[in-house]
Order: sequence, then C-alpha cells, then structure tokens
Amino acid sequence: MECLIDRIRALLDRQPCVTVAIEGGSASGKTTLAARLQKELDANVFHMDDFFLQPHQRTAERFREPGGNVDYERFLQEVLLPLQKGEPFSYRVFDCSVMDFGKSVQVTPRRVNVVEGAYSMHPALAPYYDLSVFVTISPDTQRERILRRNGERMLRRFLDEWIPLEMHYFTATQAAQRCTLRIKGE
Repeated sequence: MECLIDRIRALLDRQPCVTVAIEGGSASGKTTLAARLQKELDANVFHMDDFFLQPHQRTAERFREPGGNVDYERFLQEVLLPLQKGEPFSYRVFDCSVMDFGKSVQVTPRRVNVVEGAYSMHPALAPYYDLSVFVTISPDTQRERILRRNGERMLRRFLDEWIPLEMHYFTATQAAQRCTLRIKGE
C-alpha cells in the first residue's frame, strides 16, 4: 500500500492530477484498497460495478467479448473523458436490482481519481490511466470472501458465471501483466 501511495505522490509532483485503475478478481480487495486511497489521498473513487450492462446490451455476442459484460463504452464517455477535461461532470449509476439507471452522481475532479473494479483495465480504458494496480487473490480466499459477503446462492453465480468471465478477460487481455503494480489482496 505504501509503495502505491509513494508512486501516486511522485506522479503528483510532476503532473496536476493522477488517475489510477485498481483491477483484479471478485473479492480480491479492490474496493477496500480504493477506500484506503480515498481516505489517505482525498481521492474520488469510481466503481466499475456502477457500469453493468443494460438489458438490451446483454447478448450472447457481448458476453463472448473479453470484458464485454461491463459497459466500458459508457464508462469512457461518462467518466474518463470528462475527467480528462478537469471540469465537474455527472454520470449515471446502473442499479442491477431494478435493471435500470438509478441516481446520477455529481463529480468534481480531484488530484487523485481512482477507478476500481474488474474490467477497469479493459483495453479501451487503459490508455486513460497514469498508474494501474492488479490485486491478486487465491481461489480459496476468493471463495471464502464471496461466501461471507454474498451468501451460498450468490457464491454459485460467482463460481458459475462471473469468475469464469473475469478469468477469460484476464487471460485474453493480459490485464495483470499490463498493470504497473501487483498487490496481494490477502
């Protein structure tokens, strides 16, 4: 963690703001790491979970695309491109419980802006980051955390659906290898 903070501060000495991606598998500790950066560096945090696909986007073809089960196009248009301008903006949060957009979030860019979540290093998004971190986790620890956090029924969905999609994406895009740093999330 300290190594990451030192890297961010070194970048801030040379440029006005830093955008950081925190990539990794489900339950690896990405959100926890982002919250620590938010507290330590007064950072904005953006969650890839707020950019799930809308019902009309959920096609077999889209799910075959590595990283296709997140709306990376909308994330680019609503968050990353506006961040580059350095002016206030808003984005829409997709609420999976109602399968529609929920609240709109108003954002004032800060010196440190953190994007956390699986698929944050999608090839369409990666060029917009100054620094990237891949958080690793063992399969056993991952299962334990998901079970504790989400329960048995949801664990099955993670194991049968979401984790295989993540693994396909990680392999196809070499997400971990493209990240600046790797941090053990255990």
